[in-house]
Amino acid sequence: MRLLDRYIARQFVLNVAVLYVILFCFVVTVDVSINLDRFSEVASKLSQTEDGPAEGFRHAVVTALVILDLWWPRLIQLFNYLLGLVMMGAMGFTCVQLLRNREFLAMVSAGQSLQRVLRPFVIAGIGLSLVQLANQELLVPRIAPLLPRQHTDAGQRTLDVSRVPLIKDGKGRLLYASSFDPESATLRDVFILETDEQGRAVYTIRTESAVWDKDAWVFESAQAESRLLDAGASPLVPERFETNINPTMLQMNQYKGYREALSFRQIGALLSRPDLLDAAAASEYQRLRWGRFSIIATNLLSLVIAAPFFITRLPTGVLGRTIVGSPILVTALMGGVLGASAAIPGMPALLGAFIPPLILLPIAIAAYGAVKT
Repeated sequence: MRLLDRYIARQFVLNVAVLYVILFCFVVTVDVSINLDRFSEVASKLSQTEDGPAEGFRHAVVTALVILDLWWPRLIQLFNYLLGLVMMGAMGFTCVQLLRNREFLAMVSAGQSLQRVLRPFVIAGIGLSLVQLANQELLVPRIAPLLPRQHTDAGQRTLDVSRVPLIKDGKGRLLYASSFDPESATLRDVFILETDEQGRAVYTIRTESAVWDKDAWVFESAQAESRLLDAGASPLVPERFETNINPTMLQMNQYKGYREALSFRQIGALLSRPDLLDAAAASEYQRLRWGRFSIIATNLLSLVIAAPFFITRLPTGVLGRTIVGSPILVTALMGGVLGASAAIPGMPALLGAFIPPLILLPIAIAAYGAVKT
């Protein structure tokens, strides 16, 4: 990369970092101002001693630590969600700085094409996208149990024990449990209804507890009872229950945001058991798996589409171009996110996830050629 490319890329990455700091501070400040009483209450519980809860400076320090404990995992995930918008804003600020100093005009005077200016933005965008991908695949899955926590859960390291409502697995069988402990992957007071191919109840299984062993739920003191009127001997009590309703699935059903924290490998493990997944669930996981790559492609194509609005020779009409371009660019980014996750009837999930970047590709080519130089 030449000196000019390094200079523009450095300014661009610096503006990305500044925008992230501003947005993170704004989001956390708004949340703290609204929920300060909740954070203070949690801090009082955590600092409780024989002499009572902490007061004064110590209470303020504990409250700050509670806020930090709740928000640092959220900010790591928020980095992925905001990257497209932040790169777009950083590109605009960088181009305005270059225009204000007449640097674009100097490049043209030196015989450089303004289309070449786009190269450092795209290269830096690819680097930031690789950081986003590494964050999504390596870091976010490790902190997944910390993401669905509410304000009153700050300071806890795991998700709470919860009830499992009646849920159907990929083979049409029904499962219910009075409680599910994510930390130990254990179900309590389990009820399972086995069905035949026509969906009729065949027999039920009741057990005090079931523990997940990476492949199936292992029963403890299970009992089986036939539901057929003409049944003969009692059905054999199985020791294991193989199903796609694993601990990850239960947490995804309970916490909507948990599914976004799954890595490519974890989703692949769910899809590796097609016999336990129905078509709708498999399609949803495929869109979730490949949609993140589609969003990365959309972010990079949006940088190219932004070129004619931000890269120009003279610092005139910048405000007007920004007003015109902002709705177009935001629509492209939001359309990429929504389009990657939306089911398209009759189209495979893998292909449907990449429809937004395929639509944006010819627009990006036209935008690249529209840069006046």
